[in-house]
Amino acid sequence: MDDLFDLTGKIAVVTGGSRGLGLQMVRAFAQRGADVVIASRKLDACEAAADEVRAMGRRALATAVNASAWDQMDRLAEEAYAAFGRVDILVNNAGMSPAMPSHEMTEAWFDKIVSLNFKGPFRLAAQVAKRMYDGDGGAIINVSSSGALVPLPMVVAYSGAKAALNAMTVSLAREYGPKVRVNAISAGPFLTDISKAWTEEARERSGNSLGRPGRPEEIVTTALYLASPASSFTTGAIVRCDGGQS
Repeated sequence: MDDLFDLTGKIAVVTGGSRGLGLQMVRAFAQRGADVVIASRKLDACEAAADEVRAMGRRALATAVNASAWDQMDRLAEEAYAAFGRVDILVNNAGMSPAMPSHEMTEAWFDKIVSLNFKGPFRLAAQVAKRMYDGDGGAIINVSSSGALVPLPMVVAYSGAKAALNAMTVSLAREYGPKVRVNAISAGPFLTDISKAWTEEARERSGNSLGRPGRPEEIVTTALYLASPASSFTTGAIVRCDGGQS
């Protein structure tokens, strides 16, 4: 056990926690002693991840939610607190970034993208932050995107929603500090499920300083840093984990 990232006895909630970067974080938190609430759309995938956590000797709750829905974010918070009594770490990880020409964007798609990447995370973070503030405090991590800092064509709604998520991160850090720390991970291209739709060249090379996409497990140390007491003087920060995107 690395004492710097020791999460023994902590309760973590991870949206989009059944695959990709979310699953990597679930595994990392559990390996370091945390019990985990795993939320995503598909219950069977959440249960599979929960089984992994239980096999490590930790407790796990699997729950199916639509992370873009206001009322389901309320339900997720209630379920987490009913099961474990508190939340110490919240990771707003669920998101999507469909690429399409801006002039072809429908209102329904725009609302879906903004709701999943901003509205849902706002509601869940606000509900959990208030409870954390009234209790022993905690850490909130919003998974953002380099697309908010270096906007790209064809994903304007996504970039805008993630930029709003970055602003929310700083604002909530001020609103619920000093007991609640709120930070964001600005993630670059990662070889998660979404990369299956990329070209072979895009899966091997990227226009960042390292010249390649990230491996999913490379998100872990950034997440552990922000979730643990190792980052006790870090809040309202947008931490880039993008291979040097520019």
